[in-house]
Amino acid sequence: MVNDVEKRWNDPPTLRRAARYVLAVIVLTGIAMAVALVWAAARPQCLDAENMRCDTVSRLVVGLGPGLMLLFGGIGAFVITYRQWRDGKPWPIWQGAGWFLFTLMVVYLSLAGASG
Repeated sequence: MVNDVEKRWNDPPTLRRAARYVLAVIVLTGIAMAVALVWAAARPQCLDAENMRCDTVSRLVVGLGPGLMLLFGGIGAFVITYRQWRDGKPWPIWQGAGWFLFTLMVVYLSLAGASG
């Protein structure tokens, strides 16, 4: 088991894997956000409205869909953190990836909620 006092912060292969994971989650979240916005704009209830998020369902889908993807991405990073820690491998990089995704989730949800 790894001594928690002696954290290994410098592990390039783990950093690359964590960065690819975070980028994949962000790209998939962006795609989900684009799909949700197109869907919300094409709804018959919103065709004549000025705002593409004209009703509660549109606001929920555009706000919560990508937010949930970031949440699950962060949880996935923390699961990988636990597995890395359990196996005695460098884990702090994955913990940072999880907190970064959680921070993005909070920022996205606050912006999506405020623009309603």
